Amino acid sequence: MSLEIACEDFTEADHARFAERLQQSLDALAALLAQRDFGTGKATLGAELELTLVDPAGRPLPVNRSVLAAAVDPRVSLEIDRFNLEVNARPVPLAGNAFTALRGELTDALDAIDRAAAAHGGRSITIGILPTLTRADLQPGMLTDSKRYRALSAGIRRLRHASFRIRIDGDDPLDATCEDVTFEGANTSLQIHLRVAPGEFAAMYNAAQIATAPVLAVSGNSPLFLGHCLWEETRVALFRQAVDERIAAAEEDWRPARVSFGHGWVREGALELFAESVILHPPLLPLVGAEDPAACVRSGVIPALEELRLHHGTVWRWNRAVFDPSAGGHLRIELRALPAGPSGVDMAANAAFLIGLTLGLARDARRLVCALTFGQARRNFYEAARRGLDAELLWPTGAAPSPRSVRAAVLVPELLSVAREALLASGLDATEVDALLAVIAARVTSGGTGARWQRRTLAYLERSMTRERALRELVARYLEHAASGRPVHEWPRDT
Repeated sequence: MSLEIACEDFTEADHARFAERLQQSLDALAALLAQRDFGTGKATLGAELELTLVDPAGRPLPVNRSVLAAAVDPRVSLEIDRFNLEVNARPVPLAGNAFTALRGELTDALDAIDRAAAAHGGRSITIGILPTLTRADLQPGMLTDSKRYRALSAGIRRLRHASFRIRIDGDDPLDATCEDVTFEGANTSLQIHLRVAPGEFAAMYNAAQIATAPVLAVSGNSPLFLGHCLWEETRVALFRQAVDERIAAAEEDWRPARVSFGHGWVREGALELFAESVILHPPLLPLVGAEDPAACVRSGVIPALEELRLHHGTVWRWNRAVFDPSAGGHLRIELRALPAGPSGVDMAANAAFLIGLTLGLARDARRLVCALTFGQARRNFYEAARRGLDAELLWPTGAAPSPRSVRAAVLVPELLSVAREALLASGLDATEVDALLAVIAARVTSGGTGARWQRRTLAYLERSMTRERALRELVARYLEHAASGRPVHEWPRDT
């Protein structure tokens, strides 16, 4: 979102001008995508890692601006709540030791953050949802002091006119209300970017949609929120509700949510997804820049399409199309479903499995979208988020009847060979690929996901202490084990 957020209040005229510019941007993007050589080039990987700052007691530490200033690292930026930061890794070619390179980028930036946070007695933690968060930590005053976030919050509240209702089922169901989008700051994720040629976009995007569920099932790391035991990936339910502008979403579900798995298979290409964002969702930040996108295309200049990118960035699909005007212009798929953490090697393994499986399934994407309905793929995603390795997933088969129902813990080992073959065919180093996919295999064998480690540890600690104290001790042990560099399936289990 490159447009500077210079104001926080907008008029109807602003919205009208913005709507006109969005349509102009869609026309310009269509013209670009019609050019034979647009967006071609070698595949690359990038990553964004959201994190939480914590104090010595494992509680959220709301000093993100001070830490950002002291870290002096261009890869680090602010996030929505005052205890959040984000690391943006520089992209690397999809070849050789790509995942090791990405992990190194993230580790270097995290080290800079930790050095800066130490001056405040704090450190960073990469975990899907910080277990020690309380409702007091998520009040409106916790919103990062930034025009961007204030304007985003105001835009959602303008459409909603009511408090946010958070209702999540699980072992210990949660029913809460909040007054602002600050609950969204509880969620931290690892987002992987894959550069894709326009002609391959539809197949690759549909493949990513199918691949996300089994990868999420084996990657869960967010079972606790506000002291409640909820989903294996509670982030999925929380994010959807924390930025929903629909007042009565449960009763009036005909209106599409801003956070969603999507609305159908992509049939032609990325333009469909940008058009959906424009047509289905009212703008939150109607800022119009000086660029004339049509004039840029006519003169052979790649337009920035700032308004379209700004608007599309406020529609949060779990797998999102990205237009980037840099390097001659290109498309990416932003894979947004993975949680932050637990350890660096866990995150690299999750990314390798997701990218490998996406590449592998893309080869057969046309058949797969006939053998699995979009509704079934969406069901798989939410089932994986709820139940993790115990999820019953519907998987496409080569013959009728398709799909078949299979437990995630059984399906994931079957899919590792698909991921491995695709990664090797893309030029990834076999030693790196085998080491990372072995982490996924061991996680399944042991049942040792981050979510399960947190549940087991909490149950053990609560034998001798209150839940509040147990949550603080859980965070302390999590930080210690994550710092060791060992994958989560090797962490000690006090059960």
